[in-house]
Amino acid sequence: MWIWLGLAALALIGELATGTFYLLLVALGLAAGGVAAWFGTGLEWQLVACGVVLLLGLLVLRKTRVLKKREVDSASNADVNLDIGQTVSVEAWSENGTARVWYRGAHWQAELARGQAPLAGEQIITEMRGSILVLTPKGTPGSA
Repeated sequence: MWIWLGLAALALIGELATGTFYLLLVALGLAAGGVAAWFGTGLEWQLVACGVVLLLGLLVLRKTRVLKKREVDSASNADVNLDIGQTVSVEAWSENGTARVWYRGAHWQAELARGQAPLAGEQIITEMRGSILVLTPKGTPGSA
């Protein structure tokens, strides 16, 4: 019994160190094996208890989608892309809504955000599509 509970404690320590739910499930399974040993069952039933609790926990986590990674749109998220919200200056827009701007020591291709008027002057970077800056005129709704 103590071996099961000792291993469960080690799995809990590992869970705290890594932050995954998998080691928590392993710890619960090992604790279930320890409880089965405390009731005096044989080793095979201790292993079954450990495996059943571990698998049930995994099914619960999958059904509740706790383990699902949350996708982040890095193109327009300022928490991911530090260029979002920065200011650039546009001399003039071309007829197709693009421009060349000087930003971070280099020339960048820029395009106007949908629904925005092509005004020269200060612009806010609202999105990045690859190496193309998507700009919104400063002071318009939706700009920083």
